[in-house]
Amino acid sequence: MTAERLARFTTALEGLERKSRRRRLIPRAGHDFASNDYLALSACPRLGRAVSDAVARGVPVGAAGSRLLRGNHPEHEALEAEAAAFFGAGRALFFGSGYAANVALVATLPQRGDLVVHDALIHASVHDGLRDSKAEIVSIPHNDAEAAADAVAAWRARGGRGAPFLVAESLYSMDGDRAPIADLLALAEDNGGFLMLDEAHATGVYGAGGRGLGAAYEGREALISTHTCGKALGCSGAIVTAPAPVIETLVNRARAFIYATAPSPLVASAVREALRIVEDEPERRAALAALVAFAGGRLERLGVAVSGSQIQPVILGLNARAAEMAGRLQAAGFDCRPIRPPTVPEGTARLRISLTLNVDEPTVAALIDEIGEGLSEAAA
Repeated sequence: MTAERLARFTTALEGLERKSRRRRLIPRAGHDFASNDYLALSACPRLGRAVSDAVARGVPVGAAGSRLLRGNHPEHEALEAEAAAFFGAGRALFFGSGYAANVALVATLPQRGDLVVHDALIHASVHDGLRDSKAEIVSIPHNDAEAAADAVAAWRARGGRGAPFLVAESLYSMDGDRAPIADLLALAEDNGGFLMLDEAHATGVYGAGGRGLGAAYEGREALISTHTCGKALGCSGAIVTAPAPVIETLVNRARAFIYATAPSPLVASAVREALRIVEDEPERRAALAALVAFAGGRLERLGVAVSGSQIQPVILGLNARAAEMAGRLQAAGFDCRPIRPPTVPEGTARLRISLTLNVDEPTVAALIDEIGEGLSEAAA
């Protein structure tokens, strides 16, 4: 009976195995080319001292409740005030994760009669949030601002009277390319709508003072941004920045905020310090930019299309080929992971090379040399 009960799961897992799509948890090993710790802040002594100092002054590990009950701690409020000032936004709200923040935004803010236009390569968290949305939903080709404009125009022509919500990532997590932010924001503003901009992979790395690729537009009524804290900031959680009425709406209506235990106050303390580090140490961004340029030059010699960012895909096509190449790199001491459908479109299985300050130029060169040897052997 036990085998029969579990057969549905084992059969599905066997199917994933046959397609080279089964995921497994593996320990950290080798040089870091897989994390999102772009500025190497996760083990930064300043963050450690900030947490130690917070413990010494009585900040608790757990929030012990949702923010609307007993879980609202002064550290949360201090972080939100400092984050709003740092990013130049009207208000800020701290979530437990970028996933939760994106789900909350798209499930809560667009209403029946509104339109959501999202990029075809938008993060899975947005798709999950949209399952709870009552708005009309349209997917457009990747980074196609003209298609977004056409979608809004067609919706208006059909009698759409609500607000359009455009959803994009400022820097895409699997391709490392940038959204046409100015065009999308102008479209939202011209049509009484909003741009929801996921800055997950840009916060701390790009924009004035590391404030994200949308930094020049923060504070505009039509911009709602998600700044993830678990990537370049080296912590966890996410900060949504937006005009005050938007933040208050989330506090009152977003189920992913209302019914979740609040993030650890200690984590809020760490994020506060991470924002200070980003402001105090611009040399980290400069060093990462130099590493990106170095890697790009080496990859171009292999005929790899260069993204120009710290996220560098090497498209291999077949799932098995991506898994084999990743295994080769891991055996050589490089922690580089394969990315396969459904995370990326069918036929675009790849290596996702993540460049961080946890590695240096000689290590990057050695990784790319190993990739080059693997590509040459596969082509032979």
